[in-house]
Amino acid sequence: MVLSQWLSRFRIASQTAFSTLRNSSSSSPSPFRIFRTHTSSLAAYSVDSGGARKPPFSFLWPASLVPLSVALISAGSLAAQPQPSLCDHDSNLENHPRIGGKGSTDFVVKGSHKQVPKELLDELKAICQDKMTLDFDERYFHGKPQNSFHKAVNIPDVVVFPRQVSHSTLTFIFPAYILSEEEISRIVKSCNKHKIPIVPYGGATSIEGHTLAPHGGVCVDLSDMKKVKALHVEDMDVIVEPGIGWMELNEYLEPYGLFFPLDPGPGATIGGMCATRCSGSLAARYSFYCLVFLAFRYGTMRDNVINLKVVLANGEVLKTASRARKSAAGYDLTRLMIGSEGTLGIVTEVTLRLQKIPPHSVVAMCNFPTVKDAADVAIAAMLSGIQVSRVELLDEVQVKAVNIANGKNLPELPTLMFEFTGTEAYAHEQTLMVQKIVLEHNGSDFVFAKDPEAKKELWKVRKEALWACFAMEPKYEAMITDVCVPLSKLGELISKSKEQLDASDLICTVIAHAGDGNFHTVILFDPNVEEQRKEAERLNNIMVNSALSMEGTCTGEHGVGTGKMKYLEKELGIENLKTMKKIKDALDPNNIMNPGKLIPPHVCF
Repeated sequence: MVLSQWLSRFRIASQTAFSTLRNSSSSSPSPFRIFRTHTSSLAAYSVDSGGARKPPFSFLWPASLVPLSVALISAGSLAAQPQPSLCDHDSNLENHPRIGGKGSTDFVVKGSHKQVPKELLDELKAICQDKMTLDFDERYFHGKPQNSFHKAVNIPDVVVFPRQVSHSTLTFIFPAYILSEEEISRIVKSCNKHKIPIVPYGGATSIEGHTLAPHGGVCVDLSDMKKVKALHVEDMDVIVEPGIGWMELNEYLEPYGLFFPLDPGPGATIGGMCATRCSGSLAARYSFYCLVFLAFRYGTMRDNVINLKVVLANGEVLKTASRARKSAAGYDLTRLMIGSEGTLGIVTEVTLRLQKIPPHSVVAMCNFPTVKDAADVAIAAMLSGIQVSRVELLDEVQVKAVNIANGKNLPELPTLMFEFTGTEAYAHEQTLMVQKIVLEHNGSDFVFAKDPEAKKELWKVRKEALWACFAMEPKYEAMITDVCVPLSKLGELISKSKEQLDASDLICTVIAHAGDGNFHTVILFDPNVEEQRKEAERLNNIMVNSALSMEGTCTGEHGVGTGKMKYLEKELGIENLKTMKKIKDALDPNNIMNPGKLIPPHVCF
């Protein structure tokens, strides 16, 4: 209920916020998702020119993927020749920092806007048939992520919807229709030929502006590609299309006694989860067996993807690996693509590693006087060897938000939530062991649930945390942080951050995946009050820089997008970023794949 209300509120509010960026010429409103693809619309369609940077190379990538080392050497040697600088060059960069560059504070992402030629629109019409639109409402909706405060001056010029058609349908009924993967390949080839940007689009739940279209271009909406192509129960893997959500997939897998263990926010799709290298509350799991401490991790997306099929920037389809669970053959192209945020290609197929559904589980909840006490218990429980599937931390402000949103009466104190799995006897034993640790660290109100509905109700407290926050300030936007530190530093980071958060006039809640050192803050601010936005940005900067000073990262699972680019040089170093830039320019010389994301604009080679 809270989720649906919030999504409805968001769409209405965000359209108002964007109205100042819209062209002065008025157009009559049209129903959502009405595809306007009439010839007259195509002929008349035009966008403003904006002096777009011409790519330094015009050749296409070879028909077979050259080994990555050769690509890097080639890129390096080309850079040594008198070629244009492979970066967004600006001699006044220090005085006028670009979005995402060092010192950037603006959150409205600017970008040049190249005119989309009618020839490209005609080609897209021929490829996509009625599955494309120039409708403003549809383009605007695809240009604003649902959960992100980031905005862009521009929106996509056209949105296309690749779809799945069976071979029999393809051959005998609608010969003009083609399979989604081939369709995407042809779309990408056309865009590459005309040097028009492409933005892949999935569940739109990303936080850091990944699906913004700062340069306009073509938005490729993969939400119709949600087929389960093959399930191998004995091998415990499944092959899916990128548009299927992780929740939909687990519903499909449940009758087979299997599940996919990553659980990010509701609405996230498998393709987007690959793009951001996401994780969730099940990323870390530890077990104790025969007096030997074993660390077993469900891990992040990179640990749970066996292989991918990816459409590269020149339209070629790359298969990154075999279906074997491990391989030492060649470069690990699967991991190169995971976390690349659509900047190297569009994922069209994913083979996932599955897990058996545990035979029994127990969910527990307890309270503490301070978040430091709660974090210390989480660390102590993990180090004790107790099998903990999940351990989540909510501060007192977040618990208050849950009470307001859902009409609950939970104690408004820092709270830990645990899940224990295994046999019924074993899970119960682990629950009692953690209860003992909790009491030794000033914990109280330890409760646990075994009934499926009771467990679901407890975890609902955590899963709806973001939408619960908006019940406190329905008209506000949220700046959501995502930092991660070594586990031993989590208590210190949260305590240091809470001092700043509690002293601020803004409403700030704390949520942490306490089992792996990942820490989020939801900072609510009025988007119409510049002072509040700057205060939110100040708090975000404090937390990120504190994490970096503790050998942590600016993003544990949300990804970089446009929002975290400015921190990457401090975290990774300039040589790391230059290497990333070389890979990007080797695989996407025309810079059409989700440009303006991941790699800071000041990085050159």
